Amino acid sequence: MSVELHDAQGALLHAAGDALVYLHGGHGGLPEALEQALEGKTEGELVRVHLEPEQAFGDYDPELLRVEPRSRYGEGIEVGMEVEDAFDGGAPQLYLVTDVADNKVVLDANHPLAGMALEFTCRVLVVRDASPGEIERGAPDRPQ
Repeated sequence: MSVELHDAQGALLHAAGDALVYLHGGHGGLPEALEQALEGKTEGELVRVHLEPEQAFGDYDPELLRVEPRSRYGEGIEVGMEVEDAFDGGAPQLYLVTDVADNKVVLDANHPLAGMALEFTCRVLVVRDASPGEIERGAPDRPQ
């Protein structure tokens, strides 16, 4: 499907480009509310849906923000990089580096769209049955 994404004020966040391929049926490829809006749609149909943060990528959680010593990540650390790290005996988590200043690095494990109401405009391009391998993996095959 092609997807165009706007915030609640109408600012374009993602222009329709390469097709988004996902496995329909609760495999986690899309927010559940978006997948429900696409249920039963056929090739060529256009779907517009508004999702509140809790229906999309969740509310922004300030507990997922960390400030860590820059020395923990080395000299090559830059804003925009992703790092996987674990703190206080917890499981490893993926963090986005949002700021590097002086001897500190700011890390954010929130989804970049967390806390935002979103407007999705989706055009269904292809509908097909999933292969047994796709169902087992819970993800579609990558296009060749």
